[in-house]
Amino acid sequence: MPLTSSFRSSGDVLADRRYEYASAAFDERDFEAAADLARQVLELAPRFAPAHTLLGRAAAELGLQGEAVEALRRALELEPEDVLGVRLDLARLGALRPDEAMTDSYVRALFDEYAPKFDRHLTKSLAYRGPELIADALRRACSRQIRDYRFGLSLDLGCGTGLMGQALDGVSASLVGVDLSPRMLEKATKTKLYDELHEGELVSFLKGRPDSEAGLVVAADVFVYMAELDDAFREAHRVLKREGFFAFTVQAHEGEGFVLGADARYAHSESYLRELADATGFATIILERVSTREDRGVPVPGFLVVLQR
Repeated sequence: MPLTSSFRSSGDVLADRRYEYASAAFDERDFEAAADLARQVLELAPRFAPAHTLLGRAAAELGLQGEAVEALRRALELEPEDVLGVRLDLARLGALRPDEAMTDSYVRALFDEYAPKFDRHLTKSLAYRGPELIADALRRACSRQIRDYRFGLSLDLGCGTGLMGQALDGVSASLVGVDLSPRMLEKATKTKLYDELHEGELVSFLKGRPDSEAGLVVAADVFVYMAELDDAFREAHRVLKREGFFAFTVQAHEGEGFVLGADARYAHSESYLRELADATGFATIILERVSTREDRGVPVPGFLVVLQR
């Protein structure tokens, strides 16, 4: 679900109060009241993007697609960086291409808000085990290749709070992480596992790295926030040494290509991953079905992949 945002003022006390009522009504699934109150807010503060967003979401729930799209587009005009994830709503309504649904600003805001409770929620509530599955797959891949389970420089894409770093502790000569969220990076710093941590988008980060420098590139539960993976595969291949590994998890899509799911995450198909691996020059060592997390107690289908340069 897109962000509903921490409270921001519209600059009008009465509008702020009505916006709080509208938000509460939306949370209680009283969408008619939420929409009516959001309209009242906009009469007082017509440039308040969160109220346009709330109106759009409430109207969508009521089946008022025209009003929903109009309100959401207005919110996006007012705040094109899209911290609130309006693009996701527009994509669900068919008013935006799925591959345009997610911005770096939205992902950064999402995980900045999530950071304080991230590890506890992920591992306890969602039974998340992506890093452990990747580490086990890398052990098996090394065994198949008759090589030691050790790596030189390892690049952790979307490192978050450092859960993947913990799973790789002791097997990398040096570990470098990158993440969009500064608050997640604060948590990763406290693990003392990383030689370097960088704030930024992962493809841009990879483009700034030298050719053939890394023995391992990992991305645990990161590509669910990316539609096309072509650039990520191409840059991972470039920065890896010969016979280096590229290991990651994705959510599974049973059709072709990729889709934006109702959970506001992208899912990728097996054929898409295999074709992209071949096109970028990777050998597929492991590609198997797994579930890295649960959603309301139900395992979420995914793929675990280890590629070799």
